[in-house]
Amino acid sequence: MTTFSGVITALVTPLRNDAVDEEAMRRLIDEQIAGGVDGLVPVGTTGESPTLTVEEHIRVIELTVQHAKKRVPVIAGTGSNSTRETIELSQAAKKVGADGLLLVTPYYNKPGQEHLYRHFKAVIEAVPLPTVLYNVPGRTACDLLPETLARLCEEIPQVVAVKEATGSALRASQILARTGDRLAVLSGDDASAFPIFALGGKGVISVVSNVAPREFSAMWDAVVAGDWNKARELHFKLLPLSEGLFVEANPVPVKAALAMMGRMADELRPPLYPLAEQHREKLRGLLRDLRLL
Repeated sequence: MTTFSGVITALVTPLRNDAVDEEAMRRLIDEQIAGGVDGLVPVGTTGESPTLTVEEHIRVIELTVQHAKKRVPVIAGTGSNSTRETIELSQAAKKVGADGLLLVTPYYNKPGQEHLYRHFKAVIEAVPLPTVLYNVPGRTACDLLPETLARLCEEIPQVVAVKEATGSALRASQILARTGDRLAVLSGDDASAFPIFALGGKGVISVVSNVAPREFSAMWDAVVAGDWNKARELHFKLLPLSEGLFVEANPVPVKAALAMMGRMADELRPPLYPLAEQHREKLRGLLRDLRLL
């Protein structure tokens, strides 16, 4: 079964005049791959999945698959708070050639652990692709517990990884203690990626790598090479940016940063709006410090 590791970019979805900017999306994909990332996630939370139409959602996955051309794996964000809709989006992602699925815990509904198990089992049985489960309780009001993850691993071979976005080294330790090498633990929080690497995590699904793919990839490459001093140095170098890109709800700051870098328009789909003025100069300074401007 395919698994996923390294720096995997949670791609923003470039918008212009309230439509997907396909030209900017292709440029972004090329820049990510040239920067050394190990995979791409279109239409996760960073890609504004809650506010894209179903047609846009599927088109962004298709465009990413077509333009990546198998240079790196494409893990399609297809989770929703409806099992039926998750299956339909996952089927569409498989049809356009996605290599895997990223399935967030259903938000707002607040399913219990047995309900989460049955939800993920139903989706993966319908669309048996390599799957990354996505736990981000700060956004979903729903927490996928380590024991439920362990049960899913035992019973469903297609569950190959978890994007653990609690930012908690303790939670990562609890998952690793239960699942060992069976499950790739991927950090879903840029600022805590390095500690999770040190515990045995296999990578990160990153927002920061939209802006700094080479630098984040260099940290992971240092880990793989066993050069922990270099990896630690890069962690602290990137930490201010990892924090600065979350001064407002993701992806508001990262889109502002990419616009400052001339990569795309600073446009989001409401109810998200461009970064407040009081944060812009600090963000510009962080980009300058890393020589990204």
